[in-house]
This record gives sequence, C-alpha cells and structure tokens, in this order.
Amino acid sequence: MNQLPRFITFEGTEGVGKTTAVDSFCAKLDSLGIAHIRTREPGGSPLAEDLRKILLDNKTHINDDTELLLMFTARADHLHRTILPALSDGKWVICDRFFDSTVAYQGFGRFGGDERELAKIARLIADFIPRQPDLTFWLDLDPAIGLERAGKRSQADRFESAGQGFFDKTYQGFLYQYQKHPERIKRINADQRPDDVTGEIMQVLQEYLAD
Repeated sequence: MNQLPRFITFEGTEGVGKTTAVDSFCAKLDSLGIAHIRTREPGGSPLAEDLRKILLDNKTHINDDTELLLMFTARADHLHRTILPALSDGKWVICDRFFDSTVAYQGFGRFGGDERELAKIARLIADFIPRQPDLTFWLDLDPAIGLERAGKRSQADRFESAGQGFFDKTYQGFLYQYQKHPERIKRINADQRPDDVTGEIMQVLQEYLAD
C-alpha cells in the first residue's frame, strides 16, 4: 500500500496499555505493507535514551524547570536523529509519547496548569518542533486504575512514584490537549479488554487511511 509517511503518537497516563496498543498498531501496518519505525519518548536516540535513564531514575533530584528542559533536549535529539530522517525516507513513525505528554506531565502534573508555564511550553513546541504528529491516540483511563496496573508490572520509576494527586493533574493535561486539538487527538476508551481497545484504534486507522 502506497501511503505518504505519517507521524502517529500514542498518549496516556501510566498503565493505560500503550505498549500493547502500539504492538497491535505496528502489526497492522506490517500487514498493510506500510514501512514504519517504532520509537518512544523520552528516548528514541542514543542521547535521548541516556537522558531517559536520568529522568526516570528515582535517585535523580532536579527542579521542575530542569526536568522540562531535559525533556526538550531529549526530544530535539530524537527528532533530528530518528523521527525526521525516517519520515524523509518515506517511513511512518509510531511514537510512544510526544509533546502532549510534556503538556500533561510537566505543564499540569508539575506546574498545575499555570497559564504562564503552559505558554512557556507552547513556545518551546513552536520553536523546536518542526514536525507535529498527524494523528494521536489518547488512551483514556482513570489514573487510579492505571497506577494500579503499572504497580503490578514493575517497580515504580520517578514519575510513577509521584502519587495519585500528580496523576490526577496529569490526566487533566491530556483532557486539555484533547479539547484543544480534537481534529488530531482521538480519544480511545482504555477501560476495556485489550482486543476492544485495539478494535477502536483500528477503526480510527481505517477511517484515517480512507481520508
């Protein structure tokens, strides 16, 4: 199938099932013969993966501004070393998190939705992100349920250790982005069986390809 390269992102709080959703999505692209790469944030390039280790390490003690700037440092390297070259090569890019997570985790989780901080993040996006996602899947799930799921799979990282209040605010950040960009962000009910989540995503993909 001949398709122009697309940049697709998956978003959500912890434990929503993004990994499973991305697995199924990439398998579908394989079946359609669509060349693609799979990547993630923070991470996706050697430098960004090093910064990921710092950002997720419970031993890391940094202030909120430092965290925000490290996220954008990792993203800039990821963009120029991985995402943009792949798109130039005609491949789709499937990314686990992108700047919607920054608005949610830093803009709302850390800064509480403060308008000045959100404006700062918006300027960073405008100045340093030359290619925005074409389509974003927001896996919508009650943060309490997501944290319970995440707690069963591995030891909590620095973000997962932030607590319920942090993730309640983070959820509001994803809702904020969804309401602001409904044409790009598709809301998927993640509080259902994985097969049903996949079914919703595939329906959106089918409609997207048809357009």
